Amino acid sequence: MSYRVGIDIGGTFTDFALLKGEQVILHKNLSTPADRSLGVMNGLQTLAEKEGLTLSDFLGQCDAIVHGTTVADNTLIEMNGAVTGLITTEGFRDEVEYRRGFKEDIWDVRLEPPKPITPRRRRLTVPERVLFDGSVHKALNEDAVREACRRLKKQNVESVAVSLLFSFVSPVHELRVAEILAEELPGVPVSLSHQVLPRSPEYDRTSTTVVNAYVAPRVTDYLEKLVSRLQEGGYRHQLMVMQASGGVMTKEYIEGSPIRVLASGPAGGVIGSAHVGGAKGFEHLLCVDMGGTSYDMSLVLNGAAPAVAGWNMHHRNLVGVPMVQVETLGAGGGSICHVKNGEVQVGPASAGSEPGPICYGKGGTQPTVTDALLMLGMLSVDAEFAGGSFSLSAEGVSEAFQAIANDMDAVVGVDYGPEDAAFDCWRLVNANMIQAVRRTTAGKGIDPKDMVMLAYGGNGPAFAAVHADALGIRKVLVPKASPTFSALGTLVAKPSIDEERSFTCSAQAPDLDKLKTLWQELGERAAKYFADANFSLDKVSANYQVNMRYRGQNWALTFDMHSAPGLDDLSFVDDSLGAKALAAFNERHMQEFGHVREGELPEIIGVRLKTTVDTPAPIVSQGFNATAVTATPPKTRRANLGEGFQPTPVFRGSDLVPGCVVTGPAIIAETFTTIVVYPGWTARVDDAGDYEMFRL
Repeated sequence: MSYRVGIDIGGTFTDFALLKGEQVILHKNLSTPADRSLGVMNGLQTLAEKEGLTLSDFLGQCDAIVHGTTVADNTLIEMNGAVTGLITTEGFRDEVEYRRGFKEDIWDVRLEPPKPITPRRRRLTVPERVLFDGSVHKALNEDAVREACRRLKKQNVESVAVSLLFSFVSPVHELRVAEILAEELPGVPVSLSHQVLPRSPEYDRTSTTVVNAYVAPRVTDYLEKLVSRLQEGGYRHQLMVMQASGGVMTKEYIEGSPIRVLASGPAGGVIGSAHVGGAKGFEHLLCVDMGGTSYDMSLVLNGAAPAVAGWNMHHRNLVGVPMVQVETLGAGGGSICHVKNGEVQVGPASAGSEPGPICYGKGGTQPTVTDALLMLGMLSVDAEFAGGSFSLSAEGVSEAFQAIANDMDAVVGVDYGPEDAAFDCWRLVNANMIQAVRRTTAGKGIDPKDMVMLAYGGNGPAFAAVHADALGIRKVLVPKASPTFSALGTLVAKPSIDEERSFTCSAQAPDLDKLKTLWQELGERAAKYFADANFSLDKVSANYQVNMRYRGQNWALTFDMHSAPGLDDLSFVDDSLGAKALAAFNERHMQEFGHVREGELPEIIGVRLKTTVDTPAPIVSQGFNATAVTATPPKTRRANLGEGFQPTPVFRGSDLVPGCVVTGPAIIAETFTTIVVYPGWTARVDDAGDYEMFRL
């Protein structure tokens, strides 16, 4: 027997999806923040025991382990990355702090700028200048570079970013700076902008390179520790790591640019959503993932979740590498409920996995959303939690919400009790999430009522229907694997390399030889990494793209020019390429902005190559061929599903087979999650065991 394992580490739980033939086995265990690799190994040990194997035998039979990690995200959230220095061109010392004048909330006069990753004393400049055409206007002053190295050494820098002007056209100066850094600061990691983000604008490239340098040591150290433990345990293959672009690649490739793993966990869920939604005939999805710490929103349009390279703001820093678009809100099961200035508030602070919600019984003292669900009867101390890994406890929960009620007495009166406080916390976190979805979809010009909601994460199915109700959505999908959906998504994602190169030329008369050379270089680079990972090049497919814009614009549009199996088909680079590119650009510009500039010719500013390898993925069944039958609940529980406390039917997910129909109000206790069927909604089980909820 051979296995494939997908892993996703969240703030509270580490999720596992084990692919055994066509069977998918799910598992969750608490994350271990002090050393997250321990949580991974603990989960693998449990999966081995479920299969009746030792850890060594189990890992020896694993063909692939694919991992989505939050190490880079956590580093930026907690601001505990490497002590980072920056060497840049003379005159550009403060570019990363100007940030184009960008401010997340222009109306908040008290909003402070983000804490700089590289404070000014660690941002140093050197005389040099490469022009836009790659020619050297001013030679690199190597003495100045060595002096900058000595100054950085005195400040105990642990990582250095190098971003010189137009290095993406000619990297000669950056490469020489790297050589000098290796001499003056041996062992200190160096991030070169022409390798991290080889394109303009300058601020995008510098910011991305600085973030890469900041997270690189943490990401690399974590992956090396995990690989070491896997190899000691008996794993014989390379570790595959989820990328923010929605593809996976080897640890060795990721180490060249660790920024690629930023937001890789949420990206796995979006890729899994596109896979499941497409199999079930739904191409337009609103994907919502509520875990223990955050609420992630994303869109699948026309069956795809394209990775966008450019203006990606993450944790208040611009990151220009290709990323699947995911909006995150600090709202999860561990979000802390409290009173501030006479108002009940929820989040964004989270209890995480240590100590966790009060009901986990692990020392938590602050009430959370999970505690509120227990107070409202949506969760129960009588049911297994997180696959039976532990049970919930009501001890201290009511008292914590009573404290909130006491703080609110002066506002709402003396009849306000702990159950009222829990209900208001539930209402408030719902309102926060619904508003976040409205803001996200409206900003993209999309009406959510025209979409199907796909809910996943440990807490997503408990809230999905009430969110859909408020948004006008009439159908919600809850996959059986929803509690570990991001982990499952890593098994769906294909090994992928998505890179670009800059070159400016007229679209009317493009330099075909140069464009072909750049695509060939990207293809050769992809072939090398795929071959090193033991992937057959016969299974590689390539998607050739161009970046184009009107002259003077900061941003470009990216679109496909040619797709083909293999890496050798450049036959499309002929005299017709310019005309085809112009037509495609005008079409995209009309789609995006509703107009084209008549009489103004755009220019090509670069090429992009997306390559993927075909690998096995979980099979998704569809349809409702089983005879519909109304399910009978084994018990009821006092619960408040938005219309006051009342006896509410409670079903065991393991008892529901294809064809079963559950009419709300009702609660379905699945192994790793709870599905709440709110009043006015009905759930039915399809042939795959997945749930489809719809409004009556």
